[in-house]
Amino acid sequence: MNFTTLPATLMRGGTSKGLFFRADQLPDSPAQVQALLVRALGSPDPYGSQLDGLGTGISSTSKIVIIGPSQQPGCHVDYLFGHVAIADGLVDWSGNCGNLSAAVPVFALMQHMVADAPANGPVAVHIWQANIGKKIIAELHMQDGMPVWWGDYRLDGIAFPAAAIRVRFLDPAGGASGKLFPTGRPRDTLTLPDGSTLEATLIDAGNPTVFVQAADLGLRGDETGQALSAEQQQKLEWARCAGAVMMKLGPDADTIHRERPATPKISFLSPASQPGCALTARIVSMGRLHHAYTGTGAIALAAAAAIKNTLAAELCGAPVRGQPFTFAHASGSQTLEATMQRHGRSWKVEEVAMTRHARPLMQGTLYIPQQP
Repeated sequence: MNFTTLPATLMRGGTSKGLFFRADQLPDSPAQVQALLVRALGSPDPYGSQLDGLGTGISSTSKIVIIGPSQQPGCHVDYLFGHVAIADGLVDWSGNCGNLSAAVPVFALMQHMVADAPANGPVAVHIWQANIGKKIIAELHMQDGMPVWWGDYRLDGIAFPAAAIRVRFLDPAGGASGKLFPTGRPRDTLTLPDGSTLEATLIDAGNPTVFVQAADLGLRGDETGQALSAEQQQKLEWARCAGAVMMKLGPDADTIHRERPATPKISFLSPASQPGCALTARIVSMGRLHHAYTGTGAIALAAAAAIKNTLAAELCGAPVRGQPFTFAHASGSQTLEATMQRHGRSWKVEEVAMTRHARPLMQGTLYIPQQP
């Protein structure tokens, strides 16, 4: 037989989509697993379309998730996320996907991996995020032994409504670097390869993220789609890599560019453009503007907005703390709640909560050709 078959479920979570797998249905070899799952998505693809796989040629859908029984006390499942580069097929395992985190409990409950789940009523699924070593609690409902994913909750960036899922990211800071502010400062100055400098907030919450001001890049801040010029894209990537080096996530910018295309993310901020929003934000994912905003980027933004002297708090006019934080993104807006606690002279992020929705799209058998 010159192909391999694997059971898989295609799931949407928030504004992302990915292939979900049970860990106990995959081969034992991590290298073999990676090769199979990358090929299942249709990468590497120099044409950028992933036509010979289940990816769609954009970073929001080039994702894989592996779920297994948890090895951590107090958790139901372990959740491992891989972000697959479209052109070269590299898998970046360095961070989490906040949007697909909302699909993890739906998958786990459908697969009967939560032993204490009730047949009906509310359920809280305790998830260990294995990439960054953090705990997530997802709150949803059960009906007749299955998770309720249909409903009328609307999410900007998704055309159809579904059931609300409250996702609580516990102690989300320092998953990659060990600290909320890896440099110890709420604001830093990046030096780029062309000799220019750029003010930035470097924060590690949800995923490490580099925040800069749109105006410093000659941007309006409300750009969408393919609005960035090649020069602006290059400068954003320079800034992302320079910030990563300052956060000690890699030895040099070339290594970051080559081996960590998914994290850190870079986001540019501008004053509020919509009523009821504290600021406007855009984020780049795998070199392209995200069509809405990444879930982990939203966690980092909510944390940054709550702390004095960050670029986010400055654009908000004051730290947004002890109340919901709403920001405008490329498809509308999003609201989160960051629970903060004094920690010496600074703050500790106890929890960031957001409401997403998720659903299964298809369940079946993948046919994966063997590599020549």
